[in-house]
Amino acid sequence: MASVTGMRVRVEARLKRRGLSTGRLTLFVFIAALLIAFFAFGGGHYFTLEYVKAQQEALSRARDAHPLLMSLIFFLIYVGVTAFSIPGATVMTLAAGALFGTAWGTLIVSLASTTGATLAFATSRFLLRDAVTARFAEPLDAINAGVRREGWMYLLSLRLIPAVPFWLINLLMGLTEIRLPTFFWASQLGMLPATLVYANFGTQLSGLTSLRGLLSPGLLAALVTLAVLPFGLKAGLSAIRTRRLLSKWRRPDRFDYNIVVIGAGSAGLVSSYIASTVKAKVALVERHAMGGDCLNTGCVPSKALLRSAGVAAELRRAAEYGVNVNGEVAVDFGAVMARVDRKRIEVAPHDSVERFTSLGVDCIAGRATITSPFSIEVKTEHGTVQTLTTRSIVIAAGSRPVVPDIPGLLDVGYLTSDTVWSLAELPKRLVVLGGGPIGCELAQAFARLGSRVTLIVRGERLLKKEDPDAAEKLLQRFRAEGIDVLLETGVVRCERRDSGKIVVARSKSGERTIAADEILCAVGRKANTEGYGLEALGIGLTSAGTIEVDDRLQTLYPNIFACGDVTGPFQFTHMAAHQAWYASINAMFGQLHRFKADYRVVPWVTFTSPEVARVGLNEEQAARRRIAYEVTVYELAELDRAITDSSTEGYVKILTPPGKDRILGATIVGEHAAGLLAEFALAMQHGIGLNGVLRTIHVYPTHSEAAKYAAGKWKLSHASQRMLRLLGRYHAWRRR
Repeated sequence: MASVTGMRVRVEARLKRRGLSTGRLTLFVFIAALLIAFFAFGGGHYFTLEYVKAQQEALSRARDAHPLLMSLIFFLIYVGVTAFSIPGATVMTLAAGALFGTAWGTLIVSLASTTGATLAFATSRFLLRDAVTARFAEPLDAINAGVRREGWMYLLSLRLIPAVPFWLINLLMGLTEIRLPTFFWASQLGMLPATLVYANFGTQLSGLTSLRGLLSPGLLAALVTLAVLPFGLKAGLSAIRTRRLLSKWRRPDRFDYNIVVIGAGSAGLVSSYIASTVKAKVALVERHAMGGDCLNTGCVPSKALLRSAGVAAELRRAAEYGVNVNGEVAVDFGAVMARVDRKRIEVAPHDSVERFTSLGVDCIAGRATITSPFSIEVKTEHGTVQTLTTRSIVIAAGSRPVVPDIPGLLDVGYLTSDTVWSLAELPKRLVVLGGGPIGCELAQAFARLGSRVTLIVRGERLLKKEDPDAAEKLLQRFRAEGIDVLLETGVVRCERRDSGKIVVARSKSGERTIAADEILCAVGRKANTEGYGLEALGIGLTSAGTIEVDDRLQTLYPNIFACGDVTGPFQFTHMAAHQAWYASINAMFGQLHRFKADYRVVPWVTFTSPEVARVGLNEEQAARRRIAYEVTVYELAELDRAITDSSTEGYVKILTPPGKDRILGATIVGEHAAGLLAEFALAMQHGIGLNGVLRTIHVYPTHSEAAKYAAGKWKLSHASQRMLRLLGRYHAWRRR
């Protein structure tokens, strides 16, 4: 009895992972059994042309005797046929025309077919959608994105094409996120033309010999034309709307530029580079410094600082490697910041005016204002104004640090990731607000350089976008290095006292007063959307405060595009460069074809120690989206190179669909996580599964072997135990 109960529990657990319940499975099996029995016992012959013609006279007599009752009975039978996806709708529609005439028959069939289709749709959604979503979540995401935008149009077009099976549309649409009312009215409208045609043919039922001859090539072409009509209508309406939108502005007779780019950060530089490469005439307008945040206040200086901090941390561990360092490790903060500035200067030529001028880009220093979809005014620091006319505009204005609204913060003074580089002395006591990537990186860097750091985080963990186990690894390291991490804590106010700055924080345990020499705000970044004309043009913003664009990065205007931090959804330098390709290509060649930005595989790294790197889904995202997955974890403590380097902290975690080697996502925590991540990003982008990773030769001993060993661990867990037992018997037989 216990074994039966255990088996039932295991079966139910397996069904749950696949998005099914025993109740739904029972209902599905019951419906399938009814349909099989119906056809097995010859039920299908009731929906053949021959049967209907044979019964036409009897049915006509019944109609004459009881017209309303026969109409109701016919309606209910039609609803049942379509609800159970029985292939007989065409014959039933012909019968409706024969019995009730074109008008009344069309009305009955139109209502009945839509009602039955909606029941089939709802049944498919109830029985199958969770299970299908669990297995095919990623492709369904793309389909649902289109359905949410214009699902009614797709459905209407499918309904207008007779070649697409009626019942199949019902079942497949039930797996999507289209709303039931939308499905009903689009089906009603889409099926009406074909219903009218078939009902009209049914009035000459006695003369029909085959269903094949019903649709002539001309009629079929007409229905296909109707199917294309919604898309043509959409394109026409879009063209009218665009024409009306642009009619407010005077279009120049001749343009100065093919494309003007606003902002010389990562997105703007890549947009300009691509445009100049294809010989377009390009202007790049920047009001501050070339290179944007990444070069001047972000990636480059922060990684230089992290390197110096990492060296200091390694020197403190020198004894572990058999190396003696006499005395305490002394950090010369002024020298550290001088090195940071030198490294920024060394990288700067890659983003310089000289380089881009040599590529053919006109680099213009000044504040840009979009005065029309075809013109931009640039005001220089000397007060002169220059007007540029252009066919297309790319907005790449970047973002800036968010400063929280905390009483007293402005009075006591604060730093951000933009201004922290002006520090001349190492703050003895540093309070960092924010547990995201920027806050974590800078908190650890200053702690390793010698500051006493307090990190205040509103949430329940660091790095809220990562899995809890990854955040916990980082938290343990931070506390081991002496960083005071306060989770689920908010700042009430800031004050200035004799001892310096005071931060008053509140958590569940009460208020706490923290003394600080400096306060660093790292609670996020805000898109730069003010001051260059968006409001005057009516270009909208999203709820996140970014410029509203479509999936081709186009704004309200067909020739104005936006990319990078100013539009999101990912505020990474590499994502800004990725979007810039789409924005610039669509801006220059959009009249021929426009490409959708590809966000399927987005890698990112938090450059703490240990590094936290991810691509694709993590466990929380997969669970939230009801995607069935398996987890394979390979601990770096098992890796030979990690052991020799004394860097065994961390793991490689891979998510795959149950029983399949396709990579849904990878999270890596470790000293070389960023380098390891590239292999998984490449594999996901090109559809290489874990079997492919396992077959690839990896150099020994390297950290890259962690990817292969993780794939090997997955392979071992999916080895057939039955096959292994058979192989054991085979080898035993060979030893005789």
